[in-house]
Amino acid sequence: MTTDWDVIGYVISSDHRVVVLGRLAEGPATPTRIAEDVELSVSHVSRALGSLRQKDLVELLVPEERRKGRVYGITSAGEEVWQDISAKDLAE
Repeated sequence: MTTDWDVIGYVISSDHRVVVLGRLAEGPATPTRIAEDVELSVSHVSRALGSLRQKDLVELLVPEERRKGRVYGITSAGEEVWQDISAKDLAE
């Protein structure tokens, strides 16, 4: 597996993306639960989830049309990126 520094750089350029990805590495969660766990506002978590989804690092685990109870999980690509960030101690 090769390290994708472009994606890692993108994630670590935002503390919010780092903590949201790290939280999802522990298991699936709703934006509200993530916000409570990492002590961020739900709007910051939602923004981070949106940008992480665009990079295919996290995924919505329920149907797209669902508005309440949206559960997110980390993808295998997200897992690899998180392992690189953790192993290289790149998270702030």
